[in-house]
Amino acid sequence: MKYFFTLIKNIDKWLIGIVLCFLGISIVMISSTAYAGSFVLTRKIVVQMIAYVLGFFLLSIIIFLDYKVFESMEKIIYVGSLLFLLTVYTPLGDNQYGAQGWLKIGPLNLQPAELVKVAFILVFANYLCRHMEELYTFKSLVKCGLYLAPFVLFVLKQNDLGNALVFCVIAAVMIFMAGVNGKLYAGCMGAVVAAMPLAYQLMADHQKQRIDAFLNPDNLNLPGNYHVWMSKVAIGSGGLFGKGLFKGTQKELKFLPVQESDFIFAVIVEELGFLGGGVVIGLYAAFLYRILKIARNAKDYYGGLIAIGIFAMFLFQIFENIGMTMGVMPVTGITLPFISYGGSSIITNMIALGLVLNIGMRSKLINF
Repeated sequence: MKYFFTLIKNIDKWLIGIVLCFLGISIVMISSTAYAGSFVLTRKIVVQMIAYVLGFFLLSIIIFLDYKVFESMEKIIYVGSLLFLLTVYTPLGDNQYGAQGWLKIGPLNLQPAELVKVAFILVFANYLCRHMEELYTFKSLVKCGLYLAPFVLFVLKQNDLGNALVFCVIAAVMIFMAGVNGKLYAGCMGAVVAAMPLAYQLMADHQKQRIDAFLNPDNLNLPGNYHVWMSKVAIGSGGLFGKGLFKGTQKELKFLPVQESDFIFAVIVEELGFLGGGVVIGLYAAFLYRILKIARNAKDYYGGLIAIGIFAMFLFQIFENIGMTMGVMPVTGITLPFISYGGSSIITNMIALGLVLNIGMRSKLINF
């Protein structure tokens, strides 16, 4: 019992506090997209609150499990994750927003790719720890790519380019932090950039359209550019202090698509202004800093790589979501962590947070 009390004492209270701030921001801003002029308890808010409650429940379980138990489960988690991704092709599978990446279970919608991102971080961290001495050869990087490939290909098959990119970024950052040969890594990254024109040719038509729209932002005839333009208008019209909570006009007139999820940052800045948006970005910066600190102080390479993978996942999703609302990143449908509406996203984020807290709590223990 004393051991568990010591664990709780070592928990990173800053991370918990920041996530509670995100919870408050999320509930208020999702309510704002209901156009009621004041706070109103909608179905989406209820779903979001249930997702947070379930997320905190899972987090409370995860923090008491020694993360080292996942080391011996690599094969099970790896195969189970790939099979889970394939469940979207069963009768429970559902197509939403043009992606065959959802499970519809009664009133619930679940996105397997979201949950599998955390599972991939667990198994890839263990893989890198087992092959850390080999990361100075080109062959080792090819093996890393082959380890990653099934996840990316399965998600791409679902027409989910956004989450496929998240997997790639997670893997790239984890490989770099595992101590790969710098010149070899730079050469491989250069080859990836050089291969992008070929990758473009292999993309689905709707994915090509998003890339074309990003490269030609002034052409409002290209799919998605009009909405991005409206998002930039909303952000710019917010000024320093915003138009006031629940008073956003771009949102009210429905010029912003998927306001409660993909473009929720534009709603925040339109209503709360540059200062409100700055506070949100500041909270994310503090959140990421705390994760990096835990990764640096982890008691072993395995824990450090897990924390780094989760850091990479959050960093890319934050940058991509906020960037696409400003037109500096392509529109991919990636949610803003902890704030965007979405049960699968919230639960995944809370599980990831639980793992980071787990690693941080155990890094401070002294065993005799």
